[in-house]
Amino acid sequence: MLIELPFWPQQASTVAGSVDVLSIFLTLVASFFSFLIFLLIFFFAIRFRRRPGLTATPVPTRLSLEVLWTAVPLGLTAVMFTWGSGLYLHNQQDPPGAMNIYVVGKQWMWTVEHLEGRREIGELHVPAGRPVKLILASQDVIHDFFIPAFRVKQDVVPGRYTTLWFEATRIGSYRLVCAQYCGTRHSGMIGNVVVMEPQDYQNWLANGADDPPAKAGERLFRTFSCAGCHELQATQKGPPLIGMYGKSVRMESGETVAFDDAYIRESILNPNEKVVEGYRPIMPTFRNQLNEDEIFQIIAYIRSLGAGDAKP
Repeated sequence: MLIELPFWPQQASTVAGSVDVLSIFLTLVASFFSFLIFLLIFFFAIRFRRRPGLTATPVPTRLSLEVLWTAVPLGLTAVMFTWGSGLYLHNQQDPPGAMNIYVVGKQWMWTVEHLEGRREIGELHVPAGRPVKLILASQDVIHDFFIPAFRVKQDVVPGRYTTLWFEATRIGSYRLVCAQYCGTRHSGMIGNVVVMEPQDYQNWLANGADDPPAKAGERLFRTFSCAGCHELQATQKGPPLIGMYGKSVRMESGETVAFDDAYIRESILNPNEKVVEGYRPIMPTFRNQLNEDEIFQIIAYIRSLGAGDAKP
């Protein structure tokens, strides 16, 4: 890991060092060529300034010079693209076994729900040394989840889920901010990420935990009478949900979609958009009846019913 510079946030995640190395490389390359270009501009402005007796003469074409100033930028941009895209793809693929945490951005706060039932506002507690996957949603406008010390940043867009993962390496408290202007109190949409020892984190989870999201989701499932159509029975009107999560499902349109978080959310809010083959589009929309936190809870309940083959 690099020696930390005083004007940079400290490195507190597994990807922070790699991001810093790439950032320093890009800064050095840009600074070198900026200095070189301005130096040449001043040199040529003085060397070839207008003065008596000086006339312009044609400059002979030099193939070696043309190849040089074409190959050097091409090689540098190829290195930047390969390096940057590789790091981006690595940071977009959450490792297997990462713990899931639901996060909702709303004007002007972050609400967090752990699968064990612990809920928090403006803070996110995580264990050190374990990959954490955040499933992000927005209740209103575009937000941006940014932890400078971890070098991770992700837009949170209304109407869809986005994900972000990290693995914290240092115990401590780190600033969490919204990096997208989201209204008059945008500057106050801040919080803290608290990194704890694994055992301390487990103790914190057990202290004051509410019902797990799956349990709360089951209550909502019963309250809104979802069981009447989706549980196995003689009068079943909707597709069964037991063991469906992660499977590939064929639609009436002929397309095949993955039965995942995004599809479940879309089916709750826009049920007639993608109808499972063999069923009629009779499900009502629950838009404006469920908020993002409650949708997360229903998804957690459907996950708890069992997963199918995760590969489409």
